[in-house]
Amino acid sequence: MRRLTLAFLLSATTALATELPVRSVTLSSAGLAQVERAGEVPADGSVTFRAPTDDVDDLLRSLIVVDTAGTVEGLRLPARDLAGEAFRGLPLRPDDFESRVRLLSALRGQEAEAGGARGRIADAAEVPPVAGTPGGLRLTLITPTGLRTVVLREGDEVTLTDTGLAARVARAAEALAAARSNDERRIEIRLRADRARQVAVLYVAGAPLWKPSYRLLVPPMGAPAATPTNARLQGWAVVENGSGSDWDSVRLALVSGEAAAFRQRIYDPITVARPEMPVRVAGAVMVTPDTGGRPVPIPAPAPAAMPPAMVMAAPAPQMAARARAPDAPGAALGGAPAPPATAATAEASAGRVAFVLAEPVTIRAGETANVPFLDVRLPAERVWWIQDLTARYPLQAVRIRNASQHTLPDGLATVYGAEGPEAGVFLGDAEIRAMPAGDGRILAFARDRDVQFSQAGTTTERPVRIALRRGFVAIEVLRREETAVAIDPRGARGTLVIDVPRRPGADPRFTIVSEGDFGLRHEVVLDGSAQTLRLPFERTVRQDIPLYDTSLGEPMLLRWQQFDIEQNLRRLPGGPGTMERLQEILARTPEAVPGRADLAAVVEAMGDLRRLLDEARLRARTYRTADQALARARQAAEDRTGPEQQEARRRLNQASREADAAGTAADQAWEAWQRGVVALLQRGS
Repeated sequence: MRRLTLAFLLSATTALATELPVRSVTLSSAGLAQVERAGEVPADGSVTFRAPTDDVDDLLRSLIVVDTAGTVEGLRLPARDLAGEAFRGLPLRPDDFESRVRLLSALRGQEAEAGGARGRIADAAEVPPVAGTPGGLRLTLITPTGLRTVVLREGDEVTLTDTGLAARVARAAEALAAARSNDERRIEIRLRADRARQVAVLYVAGAPLWKPSYRLLVPPMGAPAATPTNARLQGWAVVENGSGSDWDSVRLALVSGEAAAFRQRIYDPITVARPEMPVRVAGAVMVTPDTGGRPVPIPAPAPAAMPPAMVMAAPAPQMAARARAPDAPGAALGGAPAPPATAATAEASAGRVAFVLAEPVTIRAGETANVPFLDVRLPAERVWWIQDLTARYPLQAVRIRNASQHTLPDGLATVYGAEGPEAGVFLGDAEIRAMPAGDGRILAFARDRDVQFSQAGTTTERPVRIALRRGFVAIEVLRREETAVAIDPRGARGTLVIDVPRRPGADPRFTIVSEGDFGLRHEVVLDGSAQTLRLPFERTVRQDIPLYDTSLGEPMLLRWQQFDIEQNLRRLPGGPGTMERLQEILARTPEAVPGRADLAAVVEAMGDLRRLLDEARLRARTYRTADQALARARQAAEDRTGPEQQEARRRLNQASREADAAGTAADQAWEAWQRGVVALLQRGS
């Protein structure tokens, strides 16, 4: 392997730095990890550690340094674009480091010393070995007297005389090496102290979400109510180490809460766009060309002399100047393992709970672990649970109460039987939503096909109050909407829980044990026999029944001659429809209902109006018959002559008298109906 020492690539010796190991980790359900690194740091030493590049934004905004005997000078780390920043302004590119020939060729024109000669680099090429003569690197230098070529052997040195350029090339080489692992950065925190001491560094960074899961051992169905039963809940947490560093015997805490968590890109360079001000240049000079003289016309007599116009120069515009304007780190974490789950200390505060493992854990970078953190016994009862009334079978479920002193986080529970034929048998999976201390949950894990139920709905109405208003009858109806649930437990005994959807505006008339997102919860104890449960709702509904169609106008202004009574019969008081509806309501209204007597009076008045309306209809038809006879008699009188004409005129007179009498009778009958309508509409308040 060829080796050529390039003096300008030698880096200076860095200051003494201490690599801080991870001592504790707190994983949050917000997808964050609070990492504590701690160790002993010598006097005037700095601390270093490596972190994933994606975590640098969080690290820069959340870093805390605990150094009781020293001061912090600041934090340093490579730029986001290592190669881009390191090669900015250099005559090199990253590809030039692929070979020494390309590197020296890229430095053409730079002054260097090599093989006892000094000059500016002109060319470089590899010299192959010939006849046992070892090869080397032929370097051509431009000297004050001309060109000089030197052949460099293994171990020979090339030195750049520009020390500043040499240092920059060395930093570019270092950045190029660091860029090969672009997914992490080396963090250096510079400290100043006169003695060795313990230093701790804390920061918060994004982390894979820790995921709880539960093992739930439930009691059998139908346990005697007098005998208290418990369920055993064991909690395990899936933990992933994505920090890029090993966790070697670290204190681990698992936090459940809903902390606000944001991300801000402060590691990326951000440039602010500025408006561009154009360069002001002098305006173009416009000149009117001279076209020579022309004849001058004889002027008219001049008026009084005018004063010369005064021209004022506008002041030059001036530019206004713009004025440019925690908790104590390193808290101990802990938890003690106990078969089959590790007991952990639960530290609760406002809106959060931390399960602190008593024993340190070791998880290598990139590994996934499943650690136990909970083992408690909770009061429990096996129940049937109906969530959907249209289903056929109820759910098998267990009702548990959180008797611990802290909130249990969300998770998926694998349910096993604890006693009898179900002992150790997988029964199903159940979802546990966050459960505060003292709160209860029903966890469904299967469907019980040995128990069937069906449901049917009915609606009944009963008047409870009647009020007579001008022009209409106001009826308050108590509407009962009932769901009947028939269930046959086939000899099984136990508690049945039914979640009934709310009905806006209706009041439940059954026992409610709790309310929530599920609606209204009702419970009943089944004794093994088939039975029907009734779940009624009641609401008061007002119905306004108009006595007259106001779109017809004022009733006294209606003229039967200009109005088609038969076509609008159902719209008229006394016509079919309204009276029958009021009679039906009256028939099912109990005697004690307020306003029933008023309704009875209205029904009686409507009966009278029907008789008057029928009489008016009859008289109107009689008049129309007489009017048709009159028209025929008039036509006959016009068609006859002689003695027949006299007879036709006599009949015409008779028909006219009958038509007048029929019209008068129709007017009287219609006016009687109108007066009855007005009297009816004036009833009530």
